[in-house]
Order: sequence, then C-alpha cells, then structure tokens
Amino acid sequence: MPDGGTRTGSRYQLADKAVWRVGYGAMQLAGDGVFGPPRDRDEAIAVLRAAVDAGVDHIDTAEYYGPGVVNELIRDALHPYPGGLALVSKVAARRDDSGAVLPYDDPDQLRAGIHDNLKTLGVERLTAVNLRVMDNGAPDARFVDQLGALMTARDEGLIGGIGISNVSREHLMRALEITEIVCVQNFFNLAARQGTPILDECNARDIAFVPFCPLGHPRTQRDAILSNRVVTRVAAAHDASAPQVALAWLLAIAPNVLLIPGTRTRAHLAENLAAGDLWLDDREIARLNREFDWHMSFEPPAIKHDKD
Repeated sequence: MPDGGTRTGSRYQLADKAVWRVGYGAMQLAGDGVFGPPRDRDEAIAVLRAAVDAGVDHIDTAEYYGPGVVNELIRDALHPYPGGLALVSKVAARRDDSGAVLPYDDPDQLRAGIHDNLKTLGVERLTAVNLRVMDNGAPDARFVDQLGALMTARDEGLIGGIGISNVSREHLMRALEITEIVCVQNFFNLAARQGTPILDECNARDIAFVPFCPLGHPRTQRDAILSNRVVTRVAAAHDASAPQVALAWLLAIAPNVLLIPGTRTRAHLAENLAAGDLWLDDREIARLNREFDWHMSFEPPAIKHDKD
C-alpha cells in the first residue's frame, strides 16, 4: 500500500488507531454459511498472515462467525499481535446448533459477547465493538440500554470505541446524543446507496463508515455490478478488475470510507488490496454513479448476517 497522500491510500482514525483505508473482513474464513471450520485451515492462516504482511492494520471479525472459529484462526495466525493492529468486532447475535443467526442483544448478553471476543482473540482490549441492530430494532429506550452496556465496557477499558451496525441515520443521531460513535458499519455498494444520508452524516462528523457487502448481495446484485458495461470499461481502462473498480469507487466517494473486503484466498486478497492503489477520476466516478442511479428505487435485500 502507498505511504499515504492519495485519495485511496491514506489512513483514517478508528477509535485510538489510524488505519489504512483498505482492511480485511475475516468472516469468510469460516465454513460455508459462516458456520463451522474453514474449507482449508492452512490457507486461512496464510491469508491472515499475508494481509498483515501487506500492511493491513484493520481486521473485522465477530465471535459468532463460526461461532468462535474465525476469532481462533486470527489468534492462531497473528498472536502476539502487531502493536498497531486494530481488531474490531461486533456483538448482538449468536448461532444455534443449526447455524441460524439469532439475537443475543440484551445488555448482559452484549457484555458477555464482548468477553467472548476477548477470550477467543486472546486480547484484553478491542479497538472497537459494533452494536449490531437486529430485527429492524428501533432507536428506542432499549437501544439506549444496549449502548449503555458498550459504554460501560469502554469505561472499563475493554474496548477502545463504540460502533453501530445495520442502522439508520435516526439510530446514529440518537446514539450521538448519548456517547461518541467511532464507526458505522452498514450495507452499501454501487447498486445499493440508500444509506447515503448516513454516510454523509458520518463524513460530516469524522466518523468512519465501513460498508459491508461492498461488491453486492445477493449474488444477482453482485453479478449485476461486476458484469456492468461501465464497470468493465473503467476496469479495462485501468488494466484492473471489475471488483477493484467497485471497491475503488467506495474509497473515492468519501474520505471516511474504510473497506473490509473478505476472502478465503491469498490471490483474491492481493486483488482486493490493490484496489487501494486504483485512482478513479471524477468523470469515471460520475459515470458509475449515473449507471447505477436506477437501483436507488429498490429496497436493499434482507440480510441475515453481513457478507464482507
């Protein structure tokens, strides 16, 4: 990665760490359906080490990925951790024996979730923890109580900062009445920009915005992005791939965007990280925006759990 100074290669503040804007989402290291052991444990370990060797200093994970599997892979691959590495997790969900994602978001459960992450990762403190809003929860008194559990953990030094995930602008504004928010993690990509108001609010307030499903979800949306004629033409002009263009667009639209694309292979990891070196000019960004404007009338799909 470049040593700062470009639109895509710069660092951005995340809690108490300044991280490269292209990080790594570790969710896909678990088995199919984000459940059970990885397809290839040796490759999973190699991917994590290759990411850090390439300069990645922001890894996104969760105890319920696996469950426990991804955090244990991170610990086995990278512990003792580099001093500047930001480990960011999320709480509010759990997995049952069949792999279903279920709410685990009462205040005491959120606290237990933080401790579970600390234990499986082998750390005493996480850079940030996201409160994942489940089942279209409202920014009501229960939401405030949930934030209170994270605030207590922060005050005790267990986490460096509080994030929120799968939220509306109303959630963000309510949260900011109570405490500092260091990041928002939401569904957002070229074909799904309904979250632009919250992205803009985060940008105005210097809050990191971390899009999940950056290449689209479900597969029909992903295919529509990566096979789009404008995306492929821009990619050809830069001798790049369509996924790199979609990721570079996210980096270009706002300076507070932090990427956490996930993968199970070192080859795909290298492709994703190279998106940080791809500079799209203003005309290309405008063409991409216009091409996908028609998608804006559609609601985002229901997502059982985030696809990094």
